[in-house]
Parts: sequence; structure tokens; C-alpha cells
Amino acid sequence: MATKKSTAKKKVATKVVKKAPTKKVVKKVATKKVAAKKTMKKVVKPAAKKAAKKTVAKQAPAKKPAAKKAAKKTVAKPAAKSSKVDQYGLEKDDEFYGLYFAKSTSKGLVEVKPCTFSLMYWWKGLLGYPDMIEISKGSNTAMLQFESTFGGGDSGETELTEQDVLDIDHIIEVDEEEMLISLYSYVPIPVPEKLVGALSLSILNINPETRYGSLELCSTENEDGETEHFLRYRAATYLRGIKSGKVEAIESMVTNGSEFFGLALDAMCVNKSIKKWLLS
Repeated sequence: MATKKSTAKKKVATKVVKKAPTKKVVKKVATKKVAAKKTMKKVVKPAAKKAAKKTVAKQAPAKKPAAKKAAKKTVAKPAAKSSKVDQYGLEKDDEFYGLYFAKSTSKGLVEVKPCTFSLMYWWKGLLGYPDMIEISKGSNTAMLQFESTFGGGDSGETELTEQDVLDIDHIIEVDEEEMLISLYSYVPIPVPEKLVGALSLSILNINPETRYGSLELCSTENEDGETEHFLRYRAATYLRGIKSGKVEAIESMVTNGSEFFGLALDAMCVNKSIKKWLLS
């Protein structure tokens, strides 16, 4: 599926701030060993006797040695282990462990959490498109909307030919708490009421053959209060547990999603009424 830039939104100047994790400095205290003191016994020689007077030295009564107090054993407490997860719950061997990202907006810096940053890197860094990602207050959810053009395959093998071109709307939603990325691809024109039954049956037949994602018939109310039905394709992937390659996981989801949605649209066009509606 070829992708084109959306010109509906203004380009927002962005800035990514990368903050290295703070390293704790642990001071080592060198412990000196106290050498054991040896007790030396003093030997007192008796004084020499004088011829005139005898001096009798009184011997002081020997003192009983004081009872030794039992030494208390000091049990060293184990040092607190450093945290194995960061502020986002990422483990040490994760590619984004301990890092902080932010982007500049008119309201100041906005935090960009790991899943949103992965989407931003894929959209801006790899594809080179302007930043159109909307980040919620608190940065726990984010959304990217864009359009693309779908074209059919070879006229001899598929129902849709290379000349059969239709526009597709895409929405990618991010849930940081669940670390879930969801892709929704819509056919932007509502399904006529007379085709709802045939389209629902087609979805039931095609979904078991769709190895990735699924087709849905989404119903909503328009501004006039009337119910409208839209055909959409949905796929999702968890980034939790992916230590390295989150950006690649998003790219794979969108690439595979586009391929299987295209195959499903082509299969639906066996019904000529559905094909006429898709190309209207």
C-alpha cells in the first residue's frame, strides 16, 4: 500500500530530549583491620638488699579479673539492590530503560512515553513525515491519523486492477499503560443500507482466512442523528516484553495490516455490488 503525506495538519516543530539515567555513586568505606593486642607479662625483679635497713615491700592484693561481657554480634544488613525497573516499568535490558523523552509544543515540553516515542520514530525518523501525533494530557494515550491510497493488483489474477484505486483512512492509537498499539483502517465512505447484509456475510466468510487482524462493520451516528455503517480493518500488537525492536514491531504491524486488508478488499469484490460501492 502506497502511503502519502496528509496535509490536513500543520507541521509542529519537535524536539526530543534524551536524558541519560542517573547513576548512583556508592562510596566505598575502607575498613581497617585492628591488630589484636598481645598481653605482655611484666617480670618484676626483687630489689637488692641494703646492708643497713631491710625494706619490706608490701605486695598489693591481686585484683580479680573483671568478668568479660559477652560481645554482641552485629549482623550486617544486606545493601539495598538497585531497582530492576525504571519509571515506566521497563527492565534494565530494555532499549529505552531509564531514558526520558519529550517534544516541544506551544504549551511547552510534553512527555513522550516509550510506546509513543516508538510510533513517533517510525513516522518521523523512518518515513520522514511531519509530526501529527496527538498526545493526551498525562501522556498515557496518543493518536496518529493519516490517509493512504490503495491500488489493486494484476488484472488477470485479482478482482481489483491497478486502475482500481480507493482512499483509505488510518488511525493508530497508543495505550501506554497496556503498552498496546492498535491500527484501524477505514473505507471512508458509508456502506449503503442495501449492502449491509451482503457485506456482513462477506466479513464472516473472509475473517477466518485473514491470518492477521480482522474485518469489522462499525456503526455510528452522524451529525443528523442517522446511523451509518463503515467497513474497517483492525490489528493490534503489544510492545510489553519487546526489549529491543519496538519501532520495527509497529512497522511490521502496519505493513502486514495493509497487505491483509488489501487481500480482504479484493476478495469482497467478487460481489460486483460491493466492488461498485468501493470504487464509487
